[in-house]
Amino acid sequence: MRPGLQLKISQQLTMTPQLQQAIKLLQLSTIELHQEIIEQVYSNPLLEIDDDNASTTNTEQHQDSSAPNDTVAVDLNADDGNLRQTVVDATDKAVTETELDHTWQTEKPQDLPVDANWGEVYSPTMQVSSGASESNWEQVYTVTESLQDHLTWQLNLTPFSDRDREIAEAYIDAVSPSGFISENLADIASSTISENTQDPIEENELATVLRRLQQFDPPGVFARDISECLTIQLHQLSLDTPYRNQAIRLASEFLQDIASIDLVNLAKKTRYSQEDLQGGLKLIRTLNPRPGEALTVNPAEYIVPDAYVEKLSGRWRVRLNDGNAPRLKINDLYANLIKRSDDSNQNQFLKDNLAEAKWFLRSLESRNDTLMRVSISIIELQQGFLDHGPIAMRPMVLSDIAIKLDLHESTISRVTTNKYLATPRGIFELKYFFSSHVSTVGGGECSSTAVCAILKTLISTEKTSKPLSDNRLMVLLEEQGIHVARRTVAKYREGMGIPSSSQRKRFENVN
Repeated sequence: MRPGLQLKISQQLTMTPQLQQAIKLLQLSTIELHQEIIEQVYSNPLLEIDDDNASTTNTEQHQDSSAPNDTVAVDLNADDGNLRQTVVDATDKAVTETELDHTWQTEKPQDLPVDANWGEVYSPTMQVSSGASESNWEQVYTVTESLQDHLTWQLNLTPFSDRDREIAEAYIDAVSPSGFISENLADIASSTISENTQDPIEENELATVLRRLQQFDPPGVFARDISECLTIQLHQLSLDTPYRNQAIRLASEFLQDIASIDLVNLAKKTRYSQEDLQGGLKLIRTLNPRPGEALTVNPAEYIVPDAYVEKLSGRWRVRLNDGNAPRLKINDLYANLIKRSDDSNQNQFLKDNLAEAKWFLRSLESRNDTLMRVSISIIELQQGFLDHGPIAMRPMVLSDIAIKLDLHESTISRVTTNKYLATPRGIFELKYFFSSHVSTVGGGECSSTAVCAILKTLISTEKTSKPLSDNRLMVLLEEQGIHVARRTVAKYREGMGIPSSSQRKRFENVN
């Protein structure tokens, strides 16, 4: 066989470090972005925080808060139909790329001119955000007390013998976060016997200590089941509390009937009048079935919006948040040292860091531009939500925004994940505005978010004595021109945390 040559044509996608950095910054949340910027400032000597410029700018803006901010605000109702050009003109950014990877086709420069001035290539101060408020990253310290700590504090204030105190400490160790005793008395007795104790602990001792501990705060703690928990709370009420005795009997003897909402059968079993039954059930609903959770303090999670939507002069406008990250600039001292025009390792180190700083600032600018464009496109399609609420939400998927902006769906997914938009109706994640659709009678589409809003409205106005079933809700939606299956109604209802019709059933005068 004679040797020959073969030519093959192939394509290979290579992600440059610059493109990887741009993608990484794009998918970071606000807090993660702030941390990344701080890390870059510490690792790159050519980057520094421009505190002086930030304070000066903030002072000027506080003096004239009504001054327009063309770098972040975009009019959604502008006459220009080309959204991309509108964004470019409003932000004063010459960003015309359709994809992030188009932005990073140029490789990292290997060498810089001796007299290169960074200000000629790029603005020396990258304003990550600009506006009226200062960056204030306040660290809040909260001292929390656990349930065991709270119970131990009460134990120290209560007179107990040494033997009973040992039993009480065992009970406190065995209490669950919800306030219940999950172990039986025998297990607690076996764990309580100390090495110096020769006498076995009697069951009546355990019961006596338990009854004293059940008077501790929060009411209902140290209960062995929900029935006992509710009964303890009812016994601690004043004797003249209306329907107290009826509620005690209902909680101790007929808890299963209460859970099943079988009120007709419950009335027959208890032989209570409608008034007594209503009053007892109403009193039970005021109790806490998980008393221990009242002391469970979850740390507050603060959401920092990435953009704001405001209505000014009858027009919706979008602006980026000015408090997401500090302002950055190139360190002029180190940048000027590069002009020495030598080939030393130190000078090459500065050149490399200067190039990396330039790419980092450019990545931040690209991130802000992409976030602005996506936010504008979302609000442009969902202006009905801003004007009329969730009931006017339009069906929208990632591909709708991707086609509109000529971006890939993965880019839209990254920019809408963990990014929040502050609107007059609240703060929402950008993903909130995306939803599937259901068919309508006229052949159109209705957003699933709008369907959920309609269902919530229908359920909120129903008669409590005769709540709407899923099948009835389906019929009512059909009357409004929305085709939805019964199982779909059940899925939406469960997703909103609304119980079934049998569980929502109440007497007419019971709240």
